[in-house]
Amino acid sequence: MPLATLRLGVLRTLEVICFVLMVALAVVVVLGVVYRKFGSALVWYDEVASILLAWITYYGAALAACKGAHIAVGSVVDAMPRPLRLATTLFAEACVVGFFALLGWSGFTILEALSYDRLVSLPEVPVPWVQSVIPIGSALFIAAELLRLPQVLAIAAEPRRRAPETA
Repeated sequence: MPLATLRLGVLRTLEVICFVLMVALAVVVVLGVVYRKFGSALVWYDEVASILLAWITYYGAALAACKGAHIAVGSVVDAMPRPLRLATTLFAEACVVGFFALLGWSGFTILEALSYDRLVSLPEVPVPWVQSVIPIGSALFIAAELLRLPQVLAIAAEPRRRAPETA
């Protein structure tokens, strides 16, 4: 399977996951508002809405990484000479992958410590299931970065682009 096809598959999967999570969050919020309007609050509303927001954040970050839409300072890197551009790009990618590897490992090790905890408002839901978004989201972010790496390196290896001339 070519890398571009794999990247597109991951991109589409993350788009579907983010869409489903956003719809779920919207439904939960609307239900919470409607129930409160009629004088009856949902016990689990706040906890579930917070969890869904965290999940959207992690999966959305992986989606942004897959699209190359996360924070970057491309104009500074573009102004560098080609060898420095390549080195800077590799260093930046290594830092990002290293950070998310550390985050994923930390998130995974925490799951064992939380193995006996349950959600307060929904005691049938184990906390490790909820917190698994940290290692899973980190792994997806790393995968997205690595799938984009050849494209990022190709752009960094291009000859310096000239800035448009102004009159």
